Amino acid sequence: MSNYKSVLCVGAALNDLLLQESDEYVAALNKEKGGMTLVEKSDLTDALSKTEKTADSCPGGSACNTAVGLARLGGTVSFLGKRGSDQPGSEIESQLSAWGVTPVLFKGEQPTGQVLSMITPDAQRTMMTFLGAAAELSADEITIEHFQGHDLVHIEGYLLFNTPFAEKVVELAKQANCKIALDLSSFEVVNIFKATLETWLKDHVDIIIANEDEAKAYTNASPEDSLEVFAKLCDLSIVKLGAEGVLLAEGDKRERVSSTKVNAIDTTGAGDLWASGFFYGLTQGWDIAKSAELGCKTGAAVVQEIGAVIPDSVWEAINSNK
Repeated sequence: MSNYKSVLCVGAALNDLLLQESDEYVAALNKEKGGMTLVEKSDLTDALSKTEKTADSCPGGSACNTAVGLARLGGTVSFLGKRGSDQPGSEIESQLSAWGVTPVLFKGEQPTGQVLSMITPDAQRTMMTFLGAAAELSADEITIEHFQGHDLVHIEGYLLFNTPFAEKVVELAKQANCKIALDLSSFEVVNIFKATLETWLKDHVDIIIANEDEAKAYTNASPEDSLEVFAKLCDLSIVKLGAEGVLLAEGDKRERVSSTKVNAIDTTGAGDLWASGFFYGLTQGWDIAKSAELGCKTGAAVVQEIGAVIPDSVWEAINSNK
């Protein structure tokens, strides 16, 4: 197992709006439950006008959540993204620094992006995403200097919506001799960018992370068979099974790690925080099974909270039992 000392997470810097609502509310908005759709800011305003409940607010974004979790575990991590020149953007940058993440945040013309995460009683989350300034990330803004000093670059699948930028990230990461980890992020991402992903997995990606739905969208196969498809393409392949744990493949090695059974109230950030625990293990030189065990612990911790922010007391407990 490679020992990755420093991780650079790249993705959207977003302000999460967390709303606990009914299945009927989600259906009335014509959103596919469990999915993510890109919207305009006016769509978020419209959706919020149709509920009497108040949404909670916190920093978010898939790769950003992973960076925060990795930092809270004691890892060395930077987050590269783009925010607006507004109060939500300033708060995100300040909070990342306070949590131990080195923020590399460009400033855009649009407002800071926002995600309305609608959490139904079964703990599932359905997301409406206004990318805002995050969509303005430009290939011209980043240089190889942003990647130097890091060993692993973690990319969220959502970044493919900005394909020129995503491709530049991959190009510079390889020039800087970084390994590349890709989280597929959403079955919609896989469905839209299937052809691009086929090239990426074959030529660029060293570590692939997918949940059951994302894996099936790519392979049209069972989780076990999907793992074998990914294993032929990437050095390290992961298929997450939710409450049932995770499947891993590295070379000829196959592992299945069970997850801790907990009372889940919100799956927001579950995969992101799983990745933070797993990457922390890699930075410590742990084997993939032990790294996945910590990933399962961090993933289980976040689903017991509303949103992707784990309380300080819970982090203290996790860190004392690593």
